[in-house]
Amino acid sequence: MDYKTYQSDDGKEFHALEVQGGVEVVKSKETGRTYLTVRKTSVSCTFDKATCESLKGTQLEGVIKKVEVEPYNYLIPETGEEIVLTHRYQFMSKDESIVNDNLIAPEMVV
Repeated sequence: MDYKTYQSDDGKEFHALEVQGGVEVVKSKETGRTYLTVRKTSVSCTFDKATCESLKGTQLEGVIKKVEVEPYNYLIPETGEEIVLTHRYQFMSKDESIVNDNLIAPEMVV
C-alpha cells in the first residue's frame, strides 16, 4: 500500500513496506455484530525510496498472521488512549504460511 522511512539506532535510514491483506468478515466480541476489516503490517526491506515507491500496488503471495508476543503498551492515535496488547501482525510468505498452518495463502497488496 505504501512505505515508511525509519532510522536505526546507529543512524542509518531504512524503509519498511506497508502491506495489507484482503477483506475479512469478523464478528465483534462486544456486540456480536458482523463487520469487515483488513489486516495491515509493515515489512522491513533493503530497497531505496524509488524502489519502494514503484512497488505500490504490487501483489505479494503470503498472509498477515496474528502472532502472540510479550505484552506492550500501545497508544491509540485517534483517541490518545493507552492500551496493553499481547499480539502483533506479521507478514508471512506463502512458504512460511504453508509450513506454519498447512494452508495456501491469499495475495497481499503493497
